Amino acid sequence: MDKLVLVNEYPYHVRIEGAGEPTWLFFHGFMGSLADYEQVKPAGTRIYLDLLGFGGQTPAVARKRFDATNQALDIVAILDTLGIDKVNLVGYSMGARLALAFAHQFPERLQRLFLESGTAGIADQAAREARVASDEQKANRIEQEGMAAFVADWEKLPLFASQQNASAEQQAFMHEQRVNQTAVNVANSLRGFGTGAMPNYWPGLTNLQFPVVLITGADDAKFTAINDSMAEMLPNAVRVAVSGAGHNVHFEKPVEVTDILMGYANDAD
Repeated sequence: MDKLVLVNEYPYHVRIEGAGEPTWLFFHGFMGSLADYEQVKPAGTRIYLDLLGFGGQTPAVARKRFDATNQALDIVAILDTLGIDKVNLVGYSMGARLALAFAHQFPERLQRLFLESGTAGIADQAAREARVASDEQKANRIEQEGMAAFVADWEKLPLFASQQNASAEQQAFMHEQRVNQTAVNVANSLRGFGTGAMPNYWPGLTNLQFPVVLITGADDAKFTAINDSMAEMLPNAVRVAVSGAGHNVHFEKPVEVTDILMGYANDAD
């Protein structure tokens, strides 16, 4: 079932599948959509949504709306509209960062947290400022040159090299999803919720008492190291590295990721 949930005049596209417990909520990555996780179908009720400003041609969204606090408030409003109390929250990359922001602001709405290729932010202030400047440059380029030119370079990043092993159909899906985004929203997402702009959540990891599963691809050295460090700080964390996968684990290994979700959802607290 697809529906639009209006939150502060923004229409969120929501897809609900399955039935029963647990209830899953999926957050896609940067330049993604609710279709990102369509091959991941753990048992229970599954809620996929296009995050703010993403999913194709969407209404223009101001930079401030993208900050962590505002986006988390929107998610609460969506859950309240749907009559859902607690969820198993799954987020990938940018979606993992938003999932962690949500977890810090509304821990009472979570049963479990699954972070795929996520980060708790940038702790060093100088590094944060450098990342903000870099994301501003990217945002300006998107607005000036459009999505096609930006995506062409984005897809050449070493972080996504392993996606070249996907089928031609899968690669075409991912490319079309990226180039069809609304340029001003992609730019303002970088400005308002890029890795430099997001809060530094490292100090707060020790306060998260609910179960957290940290998923990375074994071939993604950067995020493997980041998540190893996060696991050391989280009081109730499990680390899972999926062999033969890079940054976008669920895209490359959907069956394995589904099995991981189901395995830990069925574990006793």
